[in-house]
Amino acid sequence: MWLFAPNSVHYLLTLWQRMVASVPYVKSPDPHLLGTYTPEVIKAYIESRLDAVTLIVRDNMEDPLDDLCMVQQQLEQLSVIERCEYNKTCNLLVQHFDQKAREYENLLQTHNSSPIDITVHELQLTWLVYIIGSAIVGRLSVTTSDEHDNMDAELVIRVLQLMSLTDSRLPQTGCEKLELAILSFLDQVRKMHSSDQAQKATVYKRLNEVFGLNDEQMLLSFINRKIITNLKFWGRSEQIITKTLVLLSDLSVHFNSVRKLARLEEVQFMLTHHTSEHFPFLGTSSSLNEMRCRTMFYTSLSRLLMFDLGEDEERFYNFLTPLTNQFESLGNVLMDTKCFPNEEVKKAIIGLARDLRGLALPLNARIQYTMLFEWLYYTDYLPILLRAVELWAHEPAITTPVLKLFAELVHCRTQRLAGNVSSPMGILLFREASKLICIYGNRILHLEVTTDQLYPMKLKGISICFLILKNALGGNYVNCGVFKLYGDDTLHNVLDIIAQLILSIRQSDLLEYPKLASAYYNLLNCLSQDHVTYLTALEPRAFVYILESLNKGLAALDSAIYISCCTILDSIVSYIFKQLQLKTSTFPNKKLRSLSRENTQFLKVVELNSELLQNMMSSLLNNVLAEDCRNQWSMSRPLLVLILLYEDFYRSLKENIIRGQPIEKQQTMAQWFEDLMLGIERNVSSKNKEKFTQNLSTFRRDVANLPKSTTYSTDNSYQVYTETNYSISV
Repeated sequence: MWLFAPNSVHYLLTLWQRMVASVPYVKSPDPHLLGTYTPEVIKAYIESRLDAVTLIVRDNMEDPLDDLCMVQQQLEQLSVIERCEYNKTCNLLVQHFDQKAREYENLLQTHNSSPIDITVHELQLTWLVYIIGSAIVGRLSVTTSDEHDNMDAELVIRVLQLMSLTDSRLPQTGCEKLELAILSFLDQVRKMHSSDQAQKATVYKRLNEVFGLNDEQMLLSFINRKIITNLKFWGRSEQIITKTLVLLSDLSVHFNSVRKLARLEEVQFMLTHHTSEHFPFLGTSSSLNEMRCRTMFYTSLSRLLMFDLGEDEERFYNFLTPLTNQFESLGNVLMDTKCFPNEEVKKAIIGLARDLRGLALPLNARIQYTMLFEWLYYTDYLPILLRAVELWAHEPAITTPVLKLFAELVHCRTQRLAGNVSSPMGILLFREASKLICIYGNRILHLEVTTDQLYPMKLKGISICFLILKNALGGNYVNCGVFKLYGDDTLHNVLDIIAQLILSIRQSDLLEYPKLASAYYNLLNCLSQDHVTYLTALEPRAFVYILESLNKGLAALDSAIYISCCTILDSIVSYIFKQLQLKTSTFPNKKLRSLSRENTQFLKVVELNSELLQNMMSSLLNNVLAEDCRNQWSMSRPLLVLILLYEDFYRSLKENIIRGQPIEKQQTMAQWFEDLMLGIERNVSSKNKEKFTQNLSTFRRDVANLPKSTTYSTDNSYQVYTETNYSISV
């Protein structure tokens, strides 16, 4: 029936899974008969999968194993069903596995065996390995016994023996689907048997008898040998390399496993021999897609290296030897202005950038991060990366890895860049990152691309530039005032090019691409919080562009963007309010805080574009009155400041809303608006904003309790009153 109703399998397994899962909660003394029928369900599933393989291979039909998501979903359901009458399930699996493994081995030993027969048996064993893995992981759902551990051991032994057989064939050939199943199985074994409690489990007794694996340390060593084997022989398969590296990454994440892994010979081999000679996927012959795996590989190696590195610089630089050799050879080619590098050099740069990003990701401690920075900076390796971007700014395959590397380097993760006031590292790194943004930005601005290539060729790189600057400024490890004080134009140059990049983006594209929108608004959020003076110093059309983008962001469906826009708007309008107060104030010694020429020009720009801020006030008030009011706290902060800035506009807006109510409700609504401003002072202090937030919460609750028959339209008021340019009130 699998051929005619493949989609029904999910629902049938769901039914049996839920019935088996409910058994512990059934208090009825009547027999449930699940012990009779679940083995038949398991048998039907296994045999239907095995029987289907022959037809799929010989008739070239669609293979369910190609849809790993569906397979994984079915196996999760099956894992619960299998543990009911586990003895029968194991006996059935052992019977089928032994038969198919024996036949497979005979086929391999027989000359002139049919390739189709070999493929059929490999795919049948693939299904059995997946199903055995689900049975192993199913022990989480029940209380296991020594008898069950013995059964698990028998299943594990058979799969590991099969793995040894397939590994012996890898220099010549291999089955990709079977390898993926074995990797999935090893991951299940890791989860089930890599714990202190499991070390004395019965399963280790049998593993010791057959493979000499008597504890977790030896099991981890066995798994790591398989990882090295795959990385050595499966470089042509992106899927297997990725799954293998995911397994290595999972092993290197947890402290307990890293502590044991770091002492293994296999791990030490990887830490000292991470070259293309031993791991072909690290070479330049790999495709661009396959090279994406390198970041994950070096992230795992970095975790393993850092576990007990401490301050051992010699060991760290020895680890970097393969990367050092690559930089030295690339530097001779790239820094020579008379020659233009070939494709192999391009791939080498891409690989290096991905490797270094993976290496930097786990470096959370300042000491280890400083070692990496000093190696990159004082050996003049960063200029090589900048030169690559200069040469190939129009090729995202090269620029994206380099830009992402710098985004990671400037990221002050766990304060790894902060705390050392005697070190110039933060400023030096900021200058190099700024050079990169300027080099890339100046070239990408003049790149003409078609609409369908706009994001991959241009906007993606721009979004990463935004991320770099946000990470650099948001890390609080660079005193930006230093640049102006000492006549360094680094900050001015990077902000100028960022403004040009912002203006090169159409407003309609901002919210169309989520990653671009996130990077853009996060950068504005950072600038508005700690560097609002730089925003106000932008050329008028750039500042107006930002206001227009905030107006669009307040209508976005993404809550993160909406909250960011509210926060940015609050910072900007609060700054405007304070500057206007300063302009009109008469306190003594005012000359100590007189308005600069830039701020005077900025206030003129604000005055000329008051309708934008008024529109945003109307939008915020609309959201307060809407039934699905979102993020009330965030919207209340800028709303108060806008009300204080544009009192006349707010008064007109309020009157229009009140007139939209039934006559008998108008007085009540008017009173609610009066209560909204009750106790509010004419300042933008945190205390005043908090009071307004409380008042707004009460106002919102009262409005929400209005009878559903009541109607009002702030949209109409928005249309009417934006025609009038109301003056600013301070």
